[in-house]
Amino acid sequence: MKTSFKYLIGVDGGGSGTRVILASPDQKILATAEGAPSALGQGIEKAWRAIMDTIALAFSNGNISVPMLSECAIGLGLSGANNIIWKNEFYLRNPGFKKIVIDTDGFTTLLGAHDNDPGVIVAVGTGSVGMVLNKSGERQNVSGWGFPAGDEASGAWLGLRAASLTQKTIDGRRNKSSLSTAVQNFCGRTPDLFLGWLGNAKQNAFASLAPLVFQCAPTDPEAKKLLTKAGLEIAMMVETLDPNKELPLSICGRLGEALIPYLPEDLKKRNQQAKGDSTMGALHLIAKNLE
Repeated sequence: MKTSFKYLIGVDGGGSGTRVILASPDQKILATAEGAPSALGQGIEKAWRAIMDTIALAFSNGNISVPMLSECAIGLGLSGANNIIWKNEFYLRNPGFKKIVIDTDGFTTLLGAHDNDPGVIVAVGTGSVGMVLNKSGERQNVSGWGFPAGDEASGAWLGLRAASLTQKTIDGRRNKSSLSTAVQNFCGRTPDLFLGWLGNAKQNAFASLAPLVFQCAPTDPEAKKLLTKAGLEIAMMVETLDPNKELPLSICGRLGEALIPYLPEDLKKRNQQAKGDSTMGALHLIAKNLE
């Protein structure tokens, strides 16, 4: 069935951006592109627009004429695809792809990391999720409940806690520190400016504070404690998914990789570099559904 399509497209769509991989029917990589965020929680129409713009850019990057959508099969790993209402609406707004398969960006990260084989991942970025594909082909996930109640160890989770510590500094409940100073410089140095920033802040805004936590960790014990707590949250996810420590493990995502030094020692030793990313996983997803 693969030969009835001219191109296969893999998409990784999250709260920080969209990445696209363009391939031939035999999965030979032809081009890639990056674009605006396409998490479903920001709106289905906006997500489709970002995805289509990034796909067009991929064809341009590969110096390939844009084909009819009916000549393309597309697999998508999307943040928010665990919400069945959003997922169904996304399917309904398909602009014309002949074959389309949607799953979570966590699952496509898992497929990419272990090249379609059993394994465990914890993916950490703006949000976070842990997922396992076991030897019987069953899958399970933990975390990924979304901001602000879930997504432990994520950029938004770290940023929310950094903001809370800074609030305590502003009103005298904790001493001034390099982290509170950095957060105030970023968000607003006066209580009114800081409160104004908080009033408009959503998931991405809080995630933008996460780099400050890493920058300040060498001099601020509270910042270091936050990163250590994030490492323990990742460890709890892995323990839940693979209690017998039988499967290969990859900590994925830019923030996940940055948190590796803060993991418990046994997890540092188990962790192995992912074989591929979420776009490769999305490509595996669509190719498997064409077999």
